[in-house]
Amino acid sequence: MTQNAEVEKTLNETNLNLIRRFSKRVQGARALNMARSQRFHTRSLSKLKKKERALKRIVRGKEVERLKKLGKLKPPVKKFGGRSRSGA
Repeated sequence: MTQNAEVEKTLNETNLNLIRRFSKRVQGARALNMARSQRFHTRSLSKLKKKERALKRIVRGKEVERLKKLGKLKPPVKKFGGRSRSGA
């Protein structure tokens, strides 16, 4: 789907004003919003893939709970140190 945003220069109009009017017209037509939404569009997962992921998540959760009860699970390690809040 294409949308045209056209402007014509009037007699006493500067180039800067023409560009400003054109960009306002493009924003009003929502052409950029549509282009960005199509650019980053992701396809939805099938029901089978959703079920498989859910089952994996459940199995992983049960395994983690089992390891916690046995005391074999290590505490999570901080990957990044935060900024210190003390005055410098």
